[in-house]
Amino acid sequence: MSRTIIYTYQDQEKHISFSYSQFRSIHEAVAAAEGIDLTAYLKMEQQVEAVSSGEKAVRDFRDSHFRKLGFGKITLAPKQHRGIGEK
Repeated sequence: MSRTIIYTYQDQEKHISFSYSQFRSIHEAVAAAEGIDLTAYLKMEQQVEAVSSGEKAVRDFRDSHFRKLGFGKITLAPKQHRGIGEK
């Protein structure tokens, strides 16, 4: 099932479709949409994950890296619940 990502890149709000079958996270999806190579970042993220005891260090590393790349808010749009007859 496809979801919508709302993100800000270089002070412009954008919307893209997202599916977990294509990308591991919403951050990878927005980087791919903007044509940014994350190879070095993913290696470093694995190293941070290996040496840290909690998920907070990985989250802080990810957030600061994406801010440096020019991203602002990155979030999934809320699901729209529709009735059976409205599909």
